[in-house]
Order: sequence, then C-alpha cells, then structure tokens
Amino acid sequence: MKTRYSEFRFARPWPVLAALLTACAPTAKLPTVATVAAPVAPATPALPDYRAQADQFLTRYTAEYVRLYTQSSEAEWTSNTHIVPGDTTNAGRTSRANERMAAFAGSTDNIKELRYLLTHKDQLTPLQVKQLETALYNAANSPQTVADLVKRRIKAEAAQTEKLYGYDYKYAGKSVTTNDIDALLRTETSLPKRQQIWEASKAIGPTLKEGLLNLRDLRNQTVQALGYADFFAYQASDYGLTREEMMQLVRQLNTELRPLYRELHTYARYELAKKYHAKQVPDYLPADWLPNRWGQDWGSLVTVKGINLDAAIAKKGSEWPVKQAERFYQSLGFPALPASFYEKSSLYPLPAGTPYKKNNHASAWHIDLQHDVRSLMSVEPNTEWYETTHHELGHIYYYLTYTNPDVPPLLRQGANRAYHEALGSMMGLAAQQKPFLVGLGLIDAKTQTDQTQQLLKEALQYVPFIPFASGVMSEWENAFYAENLPADQLNAKWWALCKQYQGMVPPTPRGENYLDPATKTHINDDPAQYYDYALSYIILFQLHDHIARKILHQDPHATNYYGSQEVGQFLQDIMRPGSSRDWRTVLKEKTGEDLSARAMVAYFQPLMAYLQEQNKGRKYTM
Repeated sequence: MKTRYSEFRFARPWPVLAALLTACAPTAKLPTVATVAAPVAPATPALPDYRAQADQFLTRYTAEYVRLYTQSSEAEWTSNTHIVPGDTTNAGRTSRANERMAAFAGSTDNIKELRYLLTHKDQLTPLQVKQLETALYNAANSPQTVADLVKRRIKAEAAQTEKLYGYDYKYAGKSVTTNDIDALLRTETSLPKRQQIWEASKAIGPTLKEGLLNLRDLRNQTVQALGYADFFAYQASDYGLTREEMMQLVRQLNTELRPLYRELHTYARYELAKKYHAKQVPDYLPADWLPNRWGQDWGSLVTVKGINLDAAIAKKGSEWPVKQAERFYQSLGFPALPASFYEKSSLYPLPAGTPYKKNNHASAWHIDLQHDVRSLMSVEPNTEWYETTHHELGHIYYYLTYTNPDVPPLLRQGANRAYHEALGSMMGLAAQQKPFLVGLGLIDAKTQTDQTQQLLKEALQYVPFIPFASGVMSEWENAFYAENLPADQLNAKWWALCKQYQGMVPPTPRGENYLDPATKTHINDDPAQYYDYALSYIILFQLHDHIARKILHQDPHATNYYGSQEVGQFLQDIMRPGSSRDWRTVLKEKTGEDLSARAMVAYFQPLMAYLQEQNKGRKYTM
C-alpha cells in the first residue's frame, strides 16, 4: 500500500435557480365590442444547476467512499502485519473488503453519473472537476461493468500478497528475514557465500510466476473496460501523461544522468574487484557483488572516515530512530504525532518465536482518511533504518498536513504520486548531512571528514537508483503490460534490461525457471508505477537545491534543516493542497523551475573530476 488520503468538509449546495416567467401582451381594442386578452407565454424551463448536482453527488459519494476505504485499509493492514502461512482468514477478509470498495468505486451508476457531470465541466468549479475526474480514474480500476473480472482480480491480488510476504527465506539451512539478507549483502566478503545469499533472496521468484501472469491479464482487462489501452497506460494517466510520454520522460532522466552513472559503474567494478580479490575486473557488475538485492543502492560500498553512524545509532536502541525523526519534524513546526500512531503502528521486527510473520517492507498508511495514520516498519538501530524512519514519517506528516477542511478526501494525496516519495527521501538525505549529524551529537563537530568521499557515498546511494527505477523497472513493466511480454521471456527480458541500464549481470545463467523481477515486491503489489520513485529523486534534488540556496543560504552538500520554521513552512505549503492543484504548477511556483534533472546533476558535478581521475586507464564498458 502506497499512500492513503482523508476527511472532507463539504461545500454548501448552491441554491437551485428556478423562475417561472410569464408575460402578458397589452390588450387591444378590436373592431367589435369585445376586448380579447393576449395569450400567456409558455414558462421558460429552469436551467439545470450542475454545481448543485455535483455537490450533492460528491457528498453522497464521499461519505460511502470514506466508510468503505477505511474497512479496506484495516483489512489490508491485518493482511500485512499478521501473516500465518496456510491460514486464508486474512486473505478472505481482505478480499471481501476490497470487493465492497471496488463494487462502490466502480459501480455502473457512479460511472454514469460521473461521465454525465463531466460533460458539463465548464459549468463546474475546478475543485469539483478534480474530484470527479479522480473518482472516474478510481472507477477504472474496478469497473462493475466487468464485475466478475474485478472480483477475480481482487482475490488474485490477496493471494499474491499472502505468498509474497508469507515466504520462508532460507540461507545456510536456516530461516532468515529480508533484513538478515540485506545485512549479509552489506557485510559478507566471501564471494561463494555472497552468491548463496543472493540466490536465497531470489528463491521466492518461481512461487510468484503463475499468480503474476494471471494478474497481468486481470489488471489489463479491468482498465480496458473503461477505455485504457493497458494497465501501464492507466497508471501513467494519473500524471496527465500518455504511456509514451511517460516512457519518454524516464528515458530522458537516464540520458541526463548517464555520464555520471558511467563513471560510478567503472569505479565500482574496479573497487569491488579489489575488495573481493578477484583475478580480473569483470566488464559488467555481477549482481551478487553489490550490497543490494537489485543493485539499486551502492551506498554501503563507501565508509566515510570520521562518520560511523551505525555505531553511534546502535547505542541508542531501536526506538530512538523513530522518536528522533518525529523530533526533527516537530523542530520544523509540524505537530507531535497522534498517540494512536504509536499504539496502532507496527514499527519493530517481530520477536523470535512469534507464530506469524509480517511484511518487512517499510510503508506508511492513512487508514481512515482522517487522523488514523500508521507505519509498518521493522526498525533496527542502524543507519539504513535511521534514514528510513525520516522517510516514512515524511509520508505520515504529508497525510496529516493535507487532512484539512480545504482538501476533499478524493484529493488527499500527493501533488502527484512522486511527491510523497520526494519529500520523504529529501528528509532522509537532509538527516544524513554532516551539520545535521553534528547538531544531533551523532558525530563530533571537530571530526574531520573527507567531503569527496561523503559525496561519493551519496552518489552511490542515489544515482544507481535512476537506471534501476526509470530503466529496468519501468521498461520491464511497460513490456509486461503494454507489449504483452511472452511468459517464456520474462526473466530474459529482465536481465537484458539490467545489463543495458545497470551494467549488471547475474552470477550464473538465470533461465525461465526463475522469475527474478517478481522478487521486487512492487512488481506484485504496487504495479506499473515504479517510475514514481525515479521522478521522486528528481523532485527531491530540485526541492533540496531551493531550500539550501534560497532559504537556508547554505551549501546543498552541507545543510542543517533542523529547527528552521521557514523550511517547515515551505514544505507545508507544498503538502497542504494535496492534489487539489496541478503538480507542475506547484513545482514551478515553489522552485521557479519545471521538472528537470538539473539540480541532481549539479549536486554531483563536483564528483565528476574525482571519478575521472580515479578511472584513468580503466576500461569503460557502459
């Protein structure tokens, strides 16, 4: 579950205009003795008041939408936090709740009314039009004109979630969590063991293949019922873009960042070959050499001397990252989190011996479209979870900020889907810059750090994500949904894209008996929109550049947001309208620029000379 929205204050109905006009012609004398009155003109029919009709419809629609959405959210929450292998109770409950939600959102009557009102959009307010268009977009995800299809899709998605998060990962004969696997990939130096760990992380893939192929057909057919070409095109339309326009945009991002990625790729190949004592430098990065299951984040390859956050954070315990993240937001002028956040969230790993599992992938939830906000995490006291807690609380505070009387619940979402991720990731970046860390006492102010190494670490964290998100993931899902990628080419296509965009190859051949793309949770339960995350990084650096230069008047590489009410006001101004305003307008107004990779490229530009010097005489393969 990605983002949830909330509450609504309804506008007063506009008065119905009805006037009965009568007119009498003047009497006239006829040649006879009688005087004849002129006939009464027919009444002019009252003009329909479309604004009043829209208000009445939206009032009814929203009340039921909120009720059903809350039930669905609660069921999904339980399905993600209390997974008992073999027990279908949660899946059944979730399916029924989602079916009720889908039946309402996509009801034939609602679709008919929405289309009718939108034919008169020129007589409605912009806020009404936004809500009606959003409701119609939501309807396309579950149109009851194909009710049986929608029901089968919901059931299939619930079953896929059970398989996805109920899987028992094994390494060295023991059950392990994804947290365990991630930690091993960051630290293990034995190449044979690394390969075993990496392969253990991919073992889930084949168990998901049949379900994913079934979901592709169901997702495509569902949205095609309301006129979308395919599920990928449907998701892209939420940005006001066609599928082709979205792919053009993400390919442009890859092109703009390619020179920097090429240098990082060359650097990583040679440095990792030295680290693992390889006899020769590979032309392409073996996937099991990298510290991330999908090669999307290489940040842990560099340790910046003088900064040992893992050691400093470990001393503070698991609760500290969450509480500290809340204190950060409060320092910017945001309120304390509701008490229910801590009462109802699932923030830490389950104790050993717990007879059920939970989804270990961090997420934020807006349960009741009001103030019931929760986070699902497995926080441990380390640098990764320190960053993640700042990110996830960014979602939570976004929810709380646009939960206000001026934003209807249908529009309680980010300005676009990427904004949620951008703001959360930006706060994660800000929380790791040296002046910020000094202010928290996590490092000493006198600590000497190598700024080039710090920038290199950040580049390895952020830049490899772009070719993965906007390249591999977006291209694969585009091929899967829009181009009907054959079932016997799923893994081959994945690894061809990994080589093309990431310069990464598997440690051994991976045939179609595997399904490595399905090991990425989003492929299963957050499909055809992973470009959201790539776009979020572009927005992240654009907003951070503005905050650093225009508000704090600091070097973008060494900022300290902590305690800045002006920064908090800037962020709240972006968050407060939700999606009630066009995302392009918001970005241009707040930063003075249209969407562009300029700020991200500029941020890492000082690193290029260093990388080119390091790579002198080395072989480039990208």
